[in-house]
Amino acid sequence: MSSSSSDPEKLMAKADKLTKLSFTRWNADWKSATALYEQAAIAYKFRKDNEKAKDAFEKASKGQEMISSPWDAAKHMESAAALAKELGLWNEVSDFYRRASEFYRECGRSQPASDALAKGASALEDKAPEEAIKLYDDACVLLEDDGKEQMAFDLYRAAASLYVKLEKYSDAAAFHLRLGSAADKSNAVNSQCKAYLSAIIIYLYAHDFQQAQKCYNDCSEVQGFLNSEQNRCAMKLLAAYEEGDAEEIKRAAQSSTINHLDHVVIRLARKLPTGDLQAIKRDLPGGDGDDLDEDDLT
Repeated sequence: MSSSSSDPEKLMAKADKLTKLSFTRWNADWKSATALYEQAAIAYKFRKDNEKAKDAFEKASKGQEMISSPWDAAKHMESAAALAKELGLWNEVSDFYRRASEFYRECGRSQPASDALAKGASALEDKAPEEAIKLYDDACVLLEDDGKEQMAFDLYRAAASLYVKLEKYSDAAAFHLRLGSAADKSNAVNSQCKAYLSAIIIYLYAHDFQQAQKCYNDCSEVQGFLNSEQNRCAMKLLAAYEEGDAEEIKRAAQSSTINHLDHVVIRLARKLPTGDLQAIKRDLPGGDGDDLDEDDLT
């Protein structure tokens, strides 16, 4: 191999020239240019020159797009995204994985399209959590729209866990309920029941007893949950809350049923009860807050 054919700078310059129109070049030669961009990207990566490798992969992706090869365009865009992550260029991580996802969708492939968004979300969890949530959400929607909910279970859990980290407990519970709905469509009864119990625990952790109770009542309309061990566990927890019995809540939170939930949810359960138990008891129908005033005869 000659030095010019392995020199990435020369490869890039030659490729750029092939894509520019001039008096002597009326048509861009994207096919030849793309092959050169790909060679340059690999050479830069071998040199560990990540910035230039990223740019070369981005140009190679553009080249594959121009020659109507969206699958290869997506692959190169994912390579560029991974390098952007190494370089800490978080906006580009999101942009590149989104573009890769769009190319996969052009191929009619919802699974890799969703996977690309999930990779972006995972990369951004610590640095840009709000964007990570959006990516997880969009990744779920792609699979939902294609009737592949069962492939999204881990994405729902990842999004819910991130919401817990952000202390957005209602949103975290909502993602578990969404997982429950997806599991219902997929006849995955065990996953469905675990999702419902997780949502109830999250509401309790956020000391929103009324929402936990409502969630339990709504979920109990589903026959699979009504007859499940997860239902019995939730019932014990809620009954202990109604009694204002902290020790019983702690006992219920140690159950083996809870031990089979996601680690994030287990950690929340272990911290129960939170908030003022007596206030919850007072707010219940028939609680001290509802005692009749004997002098009030209206």
